This record gives sequence, structure tokens and C-alpha cells, in this order.
Amino acid sequence: MSAPLQFPSFDPVLLHLGPLSIRWYALAYIVGLITGWQMMRRLVLKPPPVATQMQTDDFLTWATLGVVLGGRLGYVLFYQPGFYLTHPLQIPAVWTGGMSFHGGMLGVVAALILFCRRRAIPLFGFADRMAIVTPIGLGLGRVANFINGELWGRPAPDWLPWRMIFPRADDIPRHPSQIYQALMEGLILFLVVWGFSRNMRVRARFGMLTGIFLVGYGIARIIGEFFREPDAFLGYLWDGATMGQILSIPMILAGLAFILLARRGALQPRAEAPLA
Repeated sequence: MSAPLQFPSFDPVLLHLGPLSIRWYALAYIVGLITGWQMMRRLVLKPPPVATQMQTDDFLTWATLGVVLGGRLGYVLFYQPGFYLTHPLQIPAVWTGGMSFHGGMLGVVAALILFCRRRAIPLFGFADRMAIVTPIGLGLGRVANFINGELWGRPAPDWLPWRMIFPRADDIPRHPSQIYQALMEGLILFLVVWGFSRNMRVRARFGMLTGIFLVGYGIARIIGEFFREPDAFLGYLWDGATMGQILSIPMILAGLAFILLARRGALQPRAEAPLA
């Protein structure tokens, strides 16, 4: 039986620029958004085309605001409403940590609906293209969680060769669950959605890729939560379930509904509007 691994002492700040500092977590968001944006510029033109590259450029700002505002408000409302109700000035302090994927997703959905309506873009066609690239940002975010030494895993069995001690937690060897989630929510989910997107018949059924992403993420998140230590201020909820697992169930149900509706062609735009 080998000794447990020691967590590397990463500096959470990547670069100091005078009074400013760039953190790994911020870099993950920036790289994820820029990489996703560049991929979407090509994906929106694949048959059937759903938008122009200029429209995709314009959506980057909307997506950024949706991710940041939705992610922060989701964390405040879903995870620590009591604390932020009594400390409202801490709500904008995103640099102290605390972002929710489920909140960020709702923020992007709101931005997506408003943007597509204003630009006469087929909503589910554009959402499908975004579903392909979203796992890139998710995977990078989990890597940043690992570098920050946060969101560590549950205690690991003695036979696990990659069990790790996280100094910010305790001296108990734990699962590096951030890496598990980076692989499942990032790499594997990207390969699954991207693989389906290569079939033109799947791309032509608007809403199908969105549904596949939602189901895939929900399953990956639920599995990952079995290895991740629940947040100390929440702990386990009903029958040992975590907040992340509970919030993922509606995602899976919505994804299954989208897949069913997409197979029936119910999510196609009613009339083809000219692209601006």
C-alpha cells in the first residue's frame, strides 16, 4: 500500500500586476469563454446554419454577463441564502469565491432567450451549438478548483493509489474529486456532445444537442457528487443526497423532454427569419 499523495502547493494567484492579481479561477473563465466563442463561430455556420459569426461575436458579452451574474446569484440563493441575507454587501464579492454552475446556466439561458429574440435567431439551434462548447469551460473550472485546493473529495479507501491529502481540509486522504469532475463534466461530456454534433441529422433537429448536454451533465454531476465532500454549511440533505445532485435532477428531466420534443420536430423555428 503506497503512501497518500500530498496536494501540490499551488499559488491561487497566477500573476500579480501591481495592485491587480489574476487568479487561476478567473483565467479558467476567460479561457473557457474565448475558446468556446471561437469554436462557436465555426459551428453556427455548419449546416443547417443558425447564425452569423458577427452575431456570435455579439453574444460573447451576453454569455459572460449571464455566467458571472447567474453563477454568483445562484450560489447566493441555492447555497448560502442565510449568510448573504445578513451580509448583503458580500454578494458582489466574487473574488472571495462562490459560484454555482446551475445558477450560471440559468443566467446564460436568460441571456440566450433575450439575445435570440432580439436578433431573430432560432433559439434551440443556437443553444445546440453552445451546448457543444460549454463542457470546455466546465472542465477548466474544475481544474481551477483543484489548483485552488477547494471542493475536495470524500475520504478515500486505503487501496486507492491517487488518494490525496488536502491541507485546507484535514490529514485524511481523500478523493481528488475535482479531477474526476473535470474529466466527466469536461472532457467526456465534450466528446459525447461533439460526437453527436458531427451527424447532420442530429444538428438539424434543434434542441437535440441541448437535451443530450443537459442529460449528460446531470448524470456526470450526480456521479461526481458521490466522491465530493458536501459543502460544510450544507452537508447532506434528503437521504444522503447533496445539493448538487438535487439541482441536477431537473436538468436531466428537462434534457429528456428536449430530446423527445426534438425527435418530433417540435422545437424547430416556426418561420425562417432572415439573419441580421
